[in-house]
Amino acid sequence: MTKRLRFLFTVVPAVPAALLGQAKSQAPAAPPANPITASEKGLYSFVSNAVIGAAQKMPEENYSFKPTPDVRNFGQLVGHVADASYMFCSQALGEPNPMKDIEKTKTSKADLVAAVKDAVAYCNKAFDSMTDVKGSQMVKLFNLDIAKLTLFSLNTAHTDEHYGNMVTYLRLKGIVPPTSENPPGQRPK
Repeated sequence: MTKRLRFLFTVVPAVPAALLGQAKSQAPAAPPANPITASEKGLYSFVSNAVIGAAQKMPEENYSFKPTPDVRNFGQLVGHVADASYMFCSQALGEPNPMKDIEKTKTSKADLVAAVKDAVAYCNKAFDSMTDVKGSQMVKLFNLDIAKLTLFSLNTAHTDEHYGNMVTYLRLKGIVPPTSENPPGQRPK
């Protein structure tokens, strides 16, 4: 028993000192030059990659699938996300929308996957030219004055909203959505 007590009295006080030393050596990294823009881009990258993954996973024959008659079919969802991304990001860039009506004109999986990938690339171009200072500049959206960075937030929220729709469509077809896939060695969700 005395050996155990001696061990505890020796080791327990050393643990906080070791942890404190570790915490000091792992000081937080300096924030990026444009932390708000970088954070927005990181979140958009995650969500937009999930949408691309969903578009790629859905088989071509299910692109016309709609769970009820009064909603978009899967392909229209992909086109709608691409259209909105071009709309929001072109406004953030201050240039005319380069691509419209994807939802109404494209129907094949190949065309729609390419369109959503191109829309994401266009938004990434918009992010790459943005800074936190430029992002604070005000623009008009639906007669509202909003900051350019808010356009990115709205686009990410809109993309994520429709990724949620896509998840439902995929699940109804027995397909595991990209964000629910398990890394090797983990139990199924």
